[in-house]
Amino acid sequence: MGDTTIPDNALSVFVDALDKANVRVAQQFPGDSPKRQPVHVVYGGAHLFKADAAQKLGAVALEALQEHAPDAASLAGAIGLDGALADRIYLRVIEKLTREPVEDFRIDFEDGFGNRPDHEEDGFAQIAANEVAAGLRDRTLPPSIGIRIKPLNEELKRRSLRTFDMFLTRLLERSEGRLPPNFVVTLPKITAPEQVAALASACDAFEYWRELPAGTLKFELMVETTQSIFGPDGSVALPRLVAEGGGRIVAAHFGTYDYTAACGITAAHQHMRHPVCDFAKHVMQVAVAGTGIWLSDGATNVMPIGARDVVHRAWRLHAEHVRHSLVTGFYQGWDLHPAQLPSRYAAVFAFFLEGLDAASERLQNFVRKAAQATLVGDVFDDAATGQGLLNYFLRAVNCGAITEHEAIEKSGLTLDDLRSRSFVTILKSRANR
Repeated sequence: MGDTTIPDNALSVFVDALDKANVRVAQQFPGDSPKRQPVHVVYGGAHLFKADAAQKLGAVALEALQEHAPDAASLAGAIGLDGALADRIYLRVIEKLTREPVEDFRIDFEDGFGNRPDHEEDGFAQIAANEVAAGLRDRTLPPSIGIRIKPLNEELKRRSLRTFDMFLTRLLERSEGRLPPNFVVTLPKITAPEQVAALASACDAFEYWRELPAGTLKFELMVETTQSIFGPDGSVALPRLVAEGGGRIVAAHFGTYDYTAACGITAAHQHMRHPVCDFAKHVMQVAVAGTGIWLSDGATNVMPIGARDVVHRAWRLHAEHVRHSLVTGFYQGWDLHPAQLPSRYAAVFAFFLEGLDAASERLQNFVRKAAQATLVGDVFDDAATGQGLLNYFLRAVNCGAITEHEAIEKSGLTLDDLRSRSFVTILKSRANR
């Protein structure tokens, strides 16, 4: 046989082509967002929102916990916690509800507000904006906040954009031109890419007229129609929806009940673990993987209200839904009532604490092996797994399941390692020592 070595000039052509492809992929899929993703978003009607809503919700949640689970054992029995972790989880739930009861809040002008006369929605849009400005001034807002406008369909598009404009205009007037950190606008019931493009254009126009830096306004998509999963030609719809957002889209939230209704599921079987929901969410995951766009699951609509046994059943169902979301890679979900906050945080903390020892051992092992691998080359085949384990620790710290000190102690990493948020960076730092 003759020499099969690729000539240098041909190899250069191949390398150049790969460089261009890699740049294109990097531009399209910039990687995971470095910011902290909330573990939930609380929805509340715009007519009810107050500047101190987060603190009030936390107080109600603590009261519900004290009334229906006054100790660790009763909470563990209610939602099925590991008894060995119950005391630890219970104390951390109390700490979380006291320190930071709400991570994200959506002031709702859609389903949670309803259709009202124009003058009434105009008034509440301005009142809610006043409250957000007051909360921004007094530092009582949760870490993330936003508004959900009505759909941009033919019937409601003018009302929706009017609320968008009136709320933001009043907020900027009352806050000296500042938006709260991590502020987003939520677009519901999307049935066509043009609706996403219209909101992006509205953001462009608002920024221009209010002299805001381009790209200031961000929004998230609600995936609650079949048209948000597949287009009329059978293609996956979400990539085009994201593209129409012009770089403004930061998250995609799944709407369980509208979506299951659209699929013809009867009300008795509309729930978060229905197979049609898992299918839609798998499509969402694949469609936005690597883009840095956050994904959120929907809500449990059985409220923990009433006698203790009723509350316990609702908590257990909610905790099961939360765990299912976490296992399937959805690290955020909706909460609709303050009494859901104890079961939310208990389920999230249990998820991270139950796997902490195994994750610690695996991460330390990967770091050790990577250090040895540098003796024979730079490539480490398990880097993706290592990044996944690092993300596990980052999410656990962010939500309060573990402290930074515990993460360092368990993982064997340094504080700089953790804050780098990159497993590849950690490997390079080890190689340079």
